[in-house]
Amino acid sequence: MAYSSALPPNKLILGIDPGTQVMGYGLIEVTGSKVQVLQFGVIHLKSYSNHAIKLKKIFDRMIQLIDEYLPDELAIESPFYGTNVQSMLKLGRAQGVAIAAALSRDIPYVEYAPKKIKQSITGNGNASKEQVASMLMQILKIQEVPKLLDATDALGVALCHHYQKGNNAKQGGKSWKSFLTDNPDRLASK
Repeated sequence: MAYSSALPPNKLILGIDPGTQVMGYGLIEVTGSKVQVLQFGVIHLKSYSNHAIKLKKIFDRMIQLIDEYLPDELAIESPFYGTNVQSMLKLGRAQGVAIAAALSRDIPYVEYAPKKIKQSITGNGNASKEQVASMLMQILKIQEVPKLLDATDALGVALCHHYQKGNNAKQGGKSWKSFLTDNPDRLASK
């Protein structure tokens, strides 16, 4: 029997819980079946009254995180449907800016519905933020719960992506060059 001395491949997943007041982020490293938290926190946006400035802050911080950690994939919570249309539009823009930052660095992204994330982490699609945070503390051996649960929500998105291995999710984010290579029939001819 031959043994391979190669280490198991590792993958870095950046999870995002989009928001226009507070945006959570969490970065995990997966090596084989081992999952380790590298970084998690929030982007505070409440002090900015101009929505365009908030979007720029989101983009800038996303680029900083991407350039510092070089994640392999972005997992992001998809917008949920609410009654306030203006809030939904703003949340969608925040999500779009986070995705655009990943795409600008050729990082593929996957969206997950909030219920899917909660189901994946706790076994209950209607779990509270506190229940998700409590389960993540156990799974990821986090010593202290952050003040803002948007950070643990983002870790939940990243861990959900690891558990799902990208299955049953909307894939996006291939580079334009990859898209053209994979779809030569989609090129317009002159």
